[in-house]
Amino acid sequence: MQRDTLVFDLIQKELERQRHGIELIASENFTSLQVMQAMGNVMTNKYAEGYPGRRYYGGCEIVDQTEQLAIDRVKKIFDCEYANVQPHSGAQANYAVMLAILQPGDKILGLDLSMGGHLTHGSPVNFSGKLYKPLFYGVKKENGLVDYDMMEKVALTEKPKLIICGASAYSRDWDYARIRKIADQINAFVMCDMAHPAGLIAKNLLNSPFEHSHFVTSTTHKTLRGPRGGIILMKKDFDNPFGLKDVKGNIRPMSNLLDMAVFPGSQGGPLEHVIAAKAVAFGETLTDEFTQYARQIILNGQAMANSFLKRGYHIVSGGTDNHLLLIDLRNKNISGKKAEAILGKADITVNKNMVPFDDKSAFVTSGIRVGVPAVTTRGMKEEHMEKLVDFIDSAIVNAEQDAELECVRKKVNLFMQQFPLYPELG
Repeated sequence: MQRDTLVFDLIQKELERQRHGIELIASENFTSLQVMQAMGNVMTNKYAEGYPGRRYYGGCEIVDQTEQLAIDRVKKIFDCEYANVQPHSGAQANYAVMLAILQPGDKILGLDLSMGGHLTHGSPVNFSGKLYKPLFYGVKKENGLVDYDMMEKVALTEKPKLIICGASAYSRDWDYARIRKIADQINAFVMCDMAHPAGLIAKNLLNSPFEHSHFVTSTTHKTLRGPRGGIILMKKDFDNPFGLKDVKGNIRPMSNLLDMAVFPGSQGGPLEHVIAAKAVAFGETLTDEFTQYARQIILNGQAMANSFLKRGYHIVSGGTDNHLLLIDLRNKNISGKKAEAILGKADITVNKNMVPFDDKSAFVTSGIRVGVPAVTTRGMKEEHMEKLVDFIDSAIVNAEQDAELECVRKKVNLFMQQFPLYPELG
């Protein structure tokens, strides 16, 4: 069969783009070479509907071992009793949890998308806002912090069946104990979507949601630095409160409902090659090297925040506890959309993002979201954050000057040569 040079040439171009530029999208990272190698393997050929030891196909004895290894490793990382490693994404992990515990029309309470929430936490354009009745809490205007009083007021008034915590653009830690206290008053479930800070939670650098959440979901990329995918976790399994029984008349545990919500409820055959890569990444997370990496993420995030503040940028909430910053650009007289495009010309990748109480649409926005996991993977330390912010500031200041932007781009490309990416790939 002839090699598809068109596709492989594009893959090579993407490698060069990643090598030459500064990757600051908070939800992106660079996997290790062995994680990528594990993704591109013969397990992509294997259908394995079901779970280890309980498959609907023959020939699954090897992929059973791989999937069980991934399960065992992620349970060890987070010291939890239950794990499902089959979700294809964080969104599908959230879908499966809701499918397991909710009925169409049930109320859910999540962080408003415009204030840092996620599509799957109740957005009207997403399944979560179409199948269920979404309610929202926000952040305080004066400090950008989650408004737990608002969360409690809405919860007590509306009595949602599920309270969702976690965000896609929130730079502070969470008070999970307070959230569980609110939920217990109305007999609601708590689901924590820890997709963004999971790698930091894994190393006890942020509050753990596990003691206070019924369900914890996550992606396996972002700060966990694995392949793109999702997981569902529970600290402890428990009897489902719906009275659902198996054929023998026994009450099914919640783990059984979650497994059924993934397969056959929302997915077919699991991607066993991706699960193999998840297993590799979870093994990396368990190492002391990853502990140092996670600590460096926080140091870099705080150093970057200080550099932005020194230059007069407005950071929502005034700083960061985790890996990301949400920057309100209104005092710089540039929209998030334009800033993203301008920085792209300088080979600096960020994403436009709404800020709390934004006066611009989601297609324009007043802010950008910036994260440090990828640059930390490439070996950068606190002292390098000043240089990155200098590049960003120079590009924004010279937004209308193509020659200056080209100058910044050349400086960026030269600077990134200090931090090789996948040299093994040639």
